[in-house]
Amino acid sequence: MNDILGSWKRTHYCGDLNASHIGEQVCLMGWVQRRRDHGGLIFIDLRDRTGIVQLALDPDRDPEAHAKADKVRNEWVVAALGKVSPRPEGTVNPKMKTGEVEIEVSELRILNRAETPPFMLDEYTEVAENLRLKYRYLDLRRPAVQNCLMLRHKVTRTVRNYLDENGFLDIETPVLTKSTPEGARDYLVPSRVNPGTFYALPQSPQIFKQLLMVSGFDRYAQIVKCFRDEDLRADRQPEFTQIDCEMSFVDRDDVMAIMEGMIARVFSECIGVEVPLPMPRMTYAEALDRYGVDNPDLRFGLELVDLTEIVRGCGFKVFADVAGKGGLVKAIRVPGGASFSRKELDDLTAFVAIYGAKGLAWVKMTDDGWQSPIAKFFQPDELKAIEQALQAEKGDLLLFVADTAAIANEALGRLRQHLGQKLGLAKKDDFRFVWITDFPLFEWDEEEKRYVAVHHPFTAPMDEDIPLLDSDPGRARAKAYDLVLNGSEIGGGSIRIHDQSIQQRMFELLGIGEEEARAKFGFLLDALKYGAPPHGGIAFGLDRLTMILAGTDSIRDVIAFPKTQKATCLLSEAPGPVDEAQLRELGIRLAARAKKSD
Repeated sequence: MNDILGSWKRTHYCGDLNASHIGEQVCLMGWVQRRRDHGGLIFIDLRDRTGIVQLALDPDRDPEAHAKADKVRNEWVVAALGKVSPRPEGTVNPKMKTGEVEIEVSELRILNRAETPPFMLDEYTEVAENLRLKYRYLDLRRPAVQNCLMLRHKVTRTVRNYLDENGFLDIETPVLTKSTPEGARDYLVPSRVNPGTFYALPQSPQIFKQLLMVSGFDRYAQIVKCFRDEDLRADRQPEFTQIDCEMSFVDRDDVMAIMEGMIARVFSECIGVEVPLPMPRMTYAEALDRYGVDNPDLRFGLELVDLTEIVRGCGFKVFADVAGKGGLVKAIRVPGGASFSRKELDDLTAFVAIYGAKGLAWVKMTDDGWQSPIAKFFQPDELKAIEQALQAEKGDLLLFVADTAAIANEALGRLRQHLGQKLGLAKKDDFRFVWITDFPLFEWDEEEKRYVAVHHPFTAPMDEDIPLLDSDPGRARAKAYDLVLNGSEIGGGSIRIHDQSIQQRMFELLGIGEEEARAKFGFLLDALKYGAPPHGGIAFGLDRLTMILAGTDSIRDVIAFPKTQKATCLLSEAPGPVDEAQLRELGIRLAARAKKSD
C-alpha cells in the first residue's frame, strides 16, 4: 500500500469540501460511486464515509489521469490530486453538501479494482435483507447504513461524556460467568480446563454491578455486551448492547432524574431534539387501565374504556358472562373508522386472536345509529351509556374485547398500537416519553404453580408493601421503573434489595430453596451481609434507542454485523459445526453424531 500511495497523504474527506475550499489543492481517497463520460470530460463521483464529491477529468489538463479515469468502474478504490473549483453555472447541485464545487483532477491513482457488486450501493436501491447481510461489508458502504452507525457513535460518546461528568466510573464486568436464571436461556460455554463444567455469557451484569456497590464504587457505568438465547423479533438480537448503570445511596427518584437528563442530552446532541424535563410518570395500573399494556405509545389517543359495569346485565350473553365471571369488557373508539371494510374488520379480528382474544365485536356509528351484528342485544339506555362512555360520534368505529383482564388488556392494547400505525397516527419525529412505575413485584405462573419475578429476583419491594411478602405477595409492588418511548421500552431498572434477610425471603417466594440459593447466589448473599448500601440502577438498550433515533424499524440497521431472526450470521455463516478433535478436547459428544455412530 505504501508503494501505491507513495508520498500522497489524504488532506480532506470527500463530504467536507465546500465553497470555502475553492482554490485549495487537495488529495482525496475513496470509492467510485459512479463514472460519467460526457464526450471528452469524465466525471467521477468519489465517495467516502462523509459523502460524495465530483471529480472532473479533462484530457487537456492531464491526458494520463483522463486515460485512467476512462478505465475505472463502480467501487474501484482511487486517489485524486486536484484543485477545488466552483461548478460551472447551471450545474450546482443544492441537494449535495458538496454540490457547489468539483475537483479539477491533475493526477489520478487506481489503488484497487473491484468486481461488480451484487447490488447497487446507493440509498435508492431496494435490496433484500438476506442479501444485504450476506455482503454486509458492501452494505456498510451505503450512506444510509453508515449514517446509522455514525449516529450510534455519537450516542455512545454523548452517554460516556454525560456519565463521566456525573461521577460514574466505567468498570468492566466478566463475560465468562455463572449460569443464573434471569428469565431467558443462557448461552453456555464449555470449559476445557474444568471438564464437564460450563460458563454462561451474561444476560446482564446485574450481580456484578451490585457487588461493585457493596465494594464502595458508588457510581458504576458500562456500555456492555449481553447475550440471551431467545426467540427473536425485529427489535431483538441474541447479542445486544446495554448502557448499564448502578448508583448507591439513592432511591428511584434519584435514578430516574439523572437518567432522564442523560437521555435528554443524547436527543439534543445527536439529533437536535429538545426533550422537556421532567418526563411524565404513570403507574403500571394506570397504563393497563388506559392503554392495555405497560409500554404505551402516547403519540395518539385511542384510549381503552372499561365498559364492564355498563354491560354486566345486558342481553348480549358474551359480554354479560365475562362481566359476571370477573373478566373485563373494554373498547376503543376509532374516529372515522366506520369506513373500514368488512375485510379490514376481519383482519383486526385475526390480529387480536394472536393475543388470545376469542373475538372482536364491532360497531359502526352511522346516521341510522348502530350498524353491528350485536346491536339487537342491547336496550336503548345501554346503547346510550356505551356511546357516552366512549364519546362516540357519527362515523366512528367502536371495537370491543371481552375476556380475562390479562387477555382483554393486552389484545385491545396491541390492537390500539396496530391501529396507530395503520392510521398514520404514530409520527416518527414525535418523541413521547413516560416512566412506568409501581409494577407488581410478582406474577403467578399458572403452569409452574408458583410466583415468578416480574423484573428479576433482586428488585426491592415498596417499603409499605414489605409486610405483604408474608400476607399477600401477589399484591406487593416493586421499586421498579421502565422508561418507555413511543411504545418501546428503552430502559428498565429498579432499586435493589440490600437487606440479606429480604433477599432470602424473595428467593423463598420464588420457589428457590436455601440450598439452590446458596448454589446460585451464595456470593451475593454473603456480600449483602457485609454492609451493602441502598442502591439501584437501570439498563438502556443501546440498539433499540439508536434505532428510534435513526427512524428505522429494525435494530439490525444500527448494528455493524447483526444476526438474522434465526440467530445466524449470513456473512460468517455462524453458528457452524466444529470438528471432532475440538469436541473431544472439551469432553463433548453430540447426540446426533452419537446416534449416527451407534
